[in-house]
Formats: sequence, C-alpha cells, structure tokens
Amino acid sequence: MSETAAVEERVEEQTDAYAEGSLDDPAGLEAADPAAPELPLQTPRPEAPTADVLKGRIKVADEVVEKVAALAALEIPGVADLGGDLERAFESVRDRIGVGTKRATQGVQARIQDQRVSVDVTIVIVYGHVVMDVATEVKVNVARSVSRMLGMRVVEVNVTVDDVRLPGQDSPTRDAPAA
Repeated sequence: MSETAAVEERVEEQTDAYAEGSLDDPAGLEAADPAAPELPLQTPRPEAPTADVLKGRIKVADEVVEKVAALAALEIPGVADLGGDLERAFESVRDRIGVGTKRATQGVQARIQDQRVSVDVTIVIVYGHVVMDVATEVKVNVARSVSRMLGMRVVEVNVTVDDVRLPGQDSPTRDAPAA
C-alpha cells in the first residue's frame, strides 16, 4: 500500500470515528450514564476530500530541492563548503565587493521529472576526513532529506569532491578583510 493510500485510510478512519462519536467520547461514558440528558443528534460532518478527488496541482521548484540538498550536505561532518573552484572564487569576489550574499544553493543542481529527483552536489572536504566516507554520507543524507521533506523519489545523487580544505584554512569569505 502506498504512503498516500495509508494516510487517506487513516484520515477516513478518524472521520468515521468522529462521526460515530468515539473521538468525542473515547470511553463511551456519556452513553453509560442514564441520568445524562439526551443531546440532539448532530449532523455528521462532511468527509474531507481525498487527494484523488481534490483538484489542483503542486509544483516544487528545482531551487527548493537544491536548498534542501545543500543544507543536508552541510550537516555532514567533514564537509567544509559547497561548490567548485569557480563558484567559490565568484562568491569570494562578490563578498569582497559587498554585492549580495552567498547563494544557498551554491554547488547543488537538481532536476525534477515526474516526481523523481536527480541531484548533483559538489563539496569541499575538510583535511583528515576519509573522502569516500564523507561523500557516501552526503549522498545518503541528501537522498533521505529530499525524500522526507518533499515527498519525492530520489533516483540519483551524484557527489563530486572538488577540493580539500587544509587545517587552519578558513573559507575565502572569512579571510576577507573587514571593510
């Protein structure tokens, strides 16, 4: 049974339970008390529309997937930064001249097609961490986070390790002199 069908079934059960009164009176205490005044029967509430009946569509922009993937990649210990050399150099120059802020999706590209997602992530590793272990953790965490938060099937996560951050070397944006 798909996850959507399971959720719809639970909503239907709760709606039925509410209509029967078991949610308002879970122990059936009102029915057991003969001295309680009889309340007029309430008209049952209309059922909530299910996803297959309700019209409309949901569209998630690629940038949303990219932001979720970027945050998921940065959660992994050993990931120093995102993006390739050119992207990081561009961000450094932009930061030094004071134009804009760092893009949250730097180093991440996502493609959505028929509720399936492919993600490419470019990372910088902190020296001393095992590159393959960190890249594998990034791959798994990105897939898990995108799938959980967006409800889409992740079919591919490609991780490119572009650089290694040496000890004591901060990101270029932190080395910039204060203006």
